[in-house]
Amino acid sequence: MATVELRFSALPEHVRTARLVAAAVARRAGVDEAALDEVRLAVGEACSRAVGLHRSNGITSPVSVVLNEEEKKFSIEVGDAAPRSTTAGPAAPGSPGAEPSAEGADDTAAESDDEMGLAVISGLVDEVEVSTSAAGGVIRMSWPTTPAPTLP
Repeated sequence: MATVELRFSALPEHVRTARLVAAAVARRAGVDEAALDEVRLAVGEACSRAVGLHRSNGITSPVSVVLNEEEKKFSIEVGDAAPRSTTAGPAAPGSPGAEPSAEGADDTAAESDDEMGLAVISGLVDEVEVSTSAAGGVIRMSWPTTPAPTLP
């Protein structure tokens, strides 16, 4: 069970690197070749979302990407350090409404973009979990793997 951890400054130009690393590790872990584009797109969307949250909240800490090769599945966790309000009450895990924001035109647009990003990720990945707290958020995505054939 190999783990690769990547941390990068919240700059849009680093999202491409995260996508390339995720696809390479996913391929090595045994994710089906046909699903690699989904991995790239989902990781790109999750990382872009995290970068946007960091930049809009003035957070200087890095975005984190953890790639786990587990038995029969490959998972990726993209984490941000953007604090979330916890006063609106609990929302269903993984639902776009799980991250309430203050009212205002800019916040409404940002919330709409956030919901769209989560909808794109949900459309690309069968297994998605979104968790948030006052310390930040994590999007966990996973794909099935096939074991590599053993050489005689």
